[in-house]
Amino acid sequence: MHFYTFIDISFYPFPYSIPSTLQPNSRSVECRSEYQDRIPPEREVEKNTQNGDLGTWFKVTIPYGIKYDKTWIVNSIQSHCNVPFTPVAFHYNKNQAHFFVQDVSAACALKKVNCKIHDEKNQKVFVFVNLSTKPQSMQKMLKPKEMAQLKVIHTQGTSSSPLTLNKRYDVSQQALDLQRLRFDPDLVKNHIDIILNRRNCMAATLKIIERNFPELLSLNLCDNKLHQLDGLPDIIEKAPKVKTLNLSKNKLKSAWELGKVKGLKLEELWLEGNPLCSTFSDQSAYVSTIREYFPKLLRLDGQELGSPIIIGIEAPEIIKPCKESYKGSETIKSLVLQFLLQYYLIYDSEDRKGLLSVYHDKACFSLTITLNPEDPEPSLEKYFKDSRNIKNIKDPHLRVQLLKHTKREIVDSLSVLPRTQHDLNSYVVDLCIQTERMLFFSVNGVFKEVEGESPGSVLAFTRTFILTSISNSNLYIVNDKLIVRNASMKETQSAFSIPVPAPSSSSLPTLSQEQQEMVENVSIESGVKLEQSQKCCVSKNEWAHKVYTLTVIMKLIFKQYRVQIT
Repeated sequence: MHFYTFIDISFYPFPYSIPSTLQPNSRSVECRSEYQDRIPPEREVEKNTQNGDLGTWFKVTIPYGIKYDKTWIVNSIQSHCNVPFTPVAFHYNKNQAHFFVQDVSAACALKKVNCKIHDEKNQKVFVFVNLSTKPQSMQKMLKPKEMAQLKVIHTQGTSSSPLTLNKRYDVSQQALDLQRLRFDPDLVKNHIDIILNRRNCMAATLKIIERNFPELLSLNLCDNKLHQLDGLPDIIEKAPKVKTLNLSKNKLKSAWELGKVKGLKLEELWLEGNPLCSTFSDQSAYVSTIREYFPKLLRLDGQELGSPIIIGIEAPEIIKPCKESYKGSETIKSLVLQFLLQYYLIYDSEDRKGLLSVYHDKACFSLTITLNPEDPEPSLEKYFKDSRNIKNIKDPHLRVQLLKHTKREIVDSLSVLPRTQHDLNSYVVDLCIQTERMLFFSVNGVFKEVEGESPGSVLAFTRTFILTSISNSNLYIVNDKLIVRNASMKETQSAFSIPVPAPSSSSLPTLSQEQQEMVENVSIESGVKLEQSQKCCVSKNEWAHKVYTLTVIMKLIFKQYRVQIT
């Protein structure tokens, strides 16, 4: 496999546009006039300062703040603000982030922070300051009696009264069960109304958790009629070790509510029984969306999740190229190689539905055949009906129709194409553009059909991928263009030239027929020797048919092919 790296990262015409959700936010170019009337006049703030009015509240708004973690927002603003401030009642509302300050001098300083902060995509962060009434959460703070009933009371260092939360805490599991908290018998008996949908109640609960259960691993908020998570973001700071969160049987209508707690490193999440679950077209779209918020999630609604296509390099950042010396090239080669090996192991399998996890929800795909459709080769007949060769197709409506959108439509179209076997040794990869969040490359090679009217016929292909990194470890395809043609005589003769060695009876134990077929299939598809394939298949996976291809197998394949990168 050969790589050619192009260092120039100037604009390159993509095969088709990147989905709008991935394009830079046009609002970052300038401060929009629509917000100007929200900024309190400077003279009004100065007047309050001169009068010494420190009881006035100010509301700070960060448009599109839902994109950012609370800690990053507060720390970034504080680093640009010359007056220390204490954010009160930080919360998200739709796409915005809000908090309050009571210090007039801090409000004046915060007003000057507007457009001075840039995020990781170099987009300006807006900060608007308005006069405000006292925050609702401050107006409805729990009374001392209510706090005493809710929290754990300690007397002389020992727990004397196992009240509401303490009775609900499982020490052995480090789990706190707050389901249907409002109807807790002790709270009802004392006429205390704890509604977790209210920010003041959630804030009080999290404060108690921080003080009394700092090692909390599991939190159950099931059946509390939560229709938003505005009060929950503080859990990231107050209970950072939480791995399991149960939000089932609530009233959450949109998945973007989860963005408010995306700083949690969740391994298990429960959402069943929420209206948001019915907003997805299928289970794959549901899992994919939730994993964008929690990429390390292992279980969703009690179901084990299949492994996503994850690059096996710890939190890779696609390195910016340098014209004089590109030190990151080996890292990029490793990323691309592992991605291609994993992608084509699934593509060449009997079921291509596994590719759903690697395409972005709004990805685009097109297939092109270079020959004239009026004189097709028999081996290419199955590809012509989906070919989007604009030299031959003049109908603009048909051009649009042949451009596949959404990952479901893409994988469905790939699934009807003939089954294939790709020759990994024939791959030549061109790395065109690399940025911190995007990778653009093409791969050329040959493959043969393994079924249909022309089994064994060798074809050549060129495939262009544009990938984006949505989280620290996952790569998603946003553009995919496949060109198929007849292979040349030279390509046909050299295809699949590496023979598969015969098994060694001394090193291979007795296998069942099914296990032997599995080993042989892996060996043929990947080029790995039979002995290596068998070791890989039996190592800790106990012949888990769907697991080994994306875990241990890849390590052996990568080790074998890496020396051929030039």
